[in-house]
Amino acid sequence: MSDKTRKFWILVGILMLALLLAACQAKTIGQQASTDNGSYTVVSVQELQELLEDKDFTLINVHTPWQGDIPQTDQRLAYDQIEQSLAQLPAEKDSKIVVYCLTSGMAKIAVNSLLEMGYNNVWMLEGGTTAWEEEGFSLEK
Repeated sequence: MSDKTRKFWILVGILMLALLLAACQAKTIGQQASTDNGSYTVVSVQELQELLEDKDFTLINVHTPWQGDIPQTDQRLAYDQIEQSLAQLPAEKDSKIVVYCLTSGMAKIAVNSLLEMGYNNVWMLEGGTTAWEEEGFSLEK
């Protein structure tokens, strides 16, 4: 095999490896945000829809008064009573928890409480059920 042929096949191999690695990288979902108590992930309605396809988390509606749930919601806990709801939260502090409310205000308070309680895999739906419905999805009443 000539030197040129060998270099060609090495280059082809490197390109194939680069394409394979690019294809295998997991799609990043959400954006990081932080509070004084730690960081959390903010997701859009579309990203939450993707997550719900292979649900591996606890979905919590923290809005008061209750006005409806996103399908597959696991719990309804008042945003200002998260600390008193420990028995209804996952026991493992690294369990993935996604919270939402009407527009995100109450959810941010709940996120902060969860982080303060030691949970470290906390997610929040940006825009809450308002954004959910604006995207054409319905709530369970």
